Amino acid sequence: MQALPIFFNINKRLCVVIGGGDVATRKVTMLLKAHAAITLISPEICHELQAMVDAEKIKFTQASYQPDYLIGACMVIAATDDEAVNEAVSRDAKALNIPVNVVDAPELCTFTMGSIIDRSPVVIAISSEGNAPVLARYIRSKIETMLPAAYGRIAGIAGEFRDKVKSKFPTTQQRRRFWEDVLQGPLVERVLAGQEQAARDLLQNLIDDDNNTTNHGEVFLVGGGPGDPDLLTFRALRLMQQCDVCVYDKLVSPEVMELVRRDAELIYVGKARDQHTMPQQEINELLAKLALQGKRVLRLKGGDPFIFGRGGEEIETLMQHGVPFQVVPGITAANGVSSYAGIPLTHRDYAQACLFITGHLKDGNLDLDWASMARPKQTVVIYMGLVGLAQICEKLIAHGVAPTMPVAVVQQGTTQRQKVVTATLADLAEKVAQAGLKAPCLTIIGEVVHLREKLNWFTPNT
Repeated sequence: MQALPIFFNINKRLCVVIGGGDVATRKVTMLLKAHAAITLISPEICHELQAMVDAEKIKFTQASYQPDYLIGACMVIAATDDEAVNEAVSRDAKALNIPVNVVDAPELCTFTMGSIIDRSPVVIAISSEGNAPVLARYIRSKIETMLPAAYGRIAGIAGEFRDKVKSKFPTTQQRRRFWEDVLQGPLVERVLAGQEQAARDLLQNLIDDDNNTTNHGEVFLVGGGPGDPDLLTFRALRLMQQCDVCVYDKLVSPEVMELVRRDAELIYVGKARDQHTMPQQEINELLAKLALQGKRVLRLKGGDPFIFGRGGEEIETLMQHGVPFQVVPGITAANGVSSYAGIPLTHRDYAQACLFITGHLKDGNLDLDWASMARPKQTVVIYMGLVGLAQICEKLIAHGVAPTMPVAVVQQGTTQRQKVVTATLADLAEKVAQAGLKAPCLTIIGEVVHLREKLNWFTPNT
């Protein structure tokens, strides 16, 4: 993020616009919506601006630009087609520490005006930081279609009841929980149907209800997928935005973590080989403890909670403590990573079965069902097997798998940091070492790896 998004209160404050054409008209119109006191400086102005002057909506000084016109302004916009004037406005405003916007010249600006969605008092501004204003407008049009005009009225009704809710619920957590429940309930539908008084009555009843459950905690056991945030489910994203605290592990990508509610408490409990930040039983008890404190706890895991995620152990503990929970499946690494590597896990010509195996070493050894893994016409996907890779290859060859069997190791699959190394069982460990791959990695063994060269579709930017 190169610019800080803020909302600037310019109500009845002096804003100076330099320019008198169509672009200046658009900027003046936007400032009027925010109730600014506008002074327009230009030798000439268009008919639309003249009409605003005649209606006494704005003041107009018919003159060429001079630095003195900026004194006392809280904001300046240069909207002329004269580059020298625009540069002078930018230089003078910066010298006076006045925020300045120069239309179509981001290098001269100290602020830019985003593409705005107005559902007052709800206002959304979308910025490309001056790089692609057409893209920002395109994104705005997409959001416009999903955001009914009634959302402004919902915000207005919420504002009417804000003090009552504050009196009823003393803590910030309780108030936020109350509003989250309200905004996912029937009140929104009442407003959308034009039944605003019915919505007010409903909101008052909820405030008066002494059995309100805002003090009750819950655990959301959510699969964060293999790394690409676009692979999250809608339900996962919704719960990620509702949590009070997020307990997350090492395999959750930074991009997915960015989608967790901004003010949620973050607790890292990640594990690496022989390095457990917190033992699993302590994690189980921590989830229960936090929920019993009345918090909504997001247990965010890479991949899927029930595939090598120990989610079953965690909910057993929650059930012992009587803690309510939800489980949201995620795309497990085997599915997501293999897809982004261009390797189907099954294929009519190559594999009619697929095995998911965890490759953790125990006491320096791997205790796996090698005979099952060595069967033909199947794909074997090994999670967390990077350290024992040489031993895995040796064991499979010893159990009858051809040394020429194709294998792929994928690092940080589905993300822009994805790296793929393909080899055979005979030379895999050497090639992976040469490539310097580091965890998290997934290993795919089987004839389907032959298809990568043909089906590879994902090219990371890095």
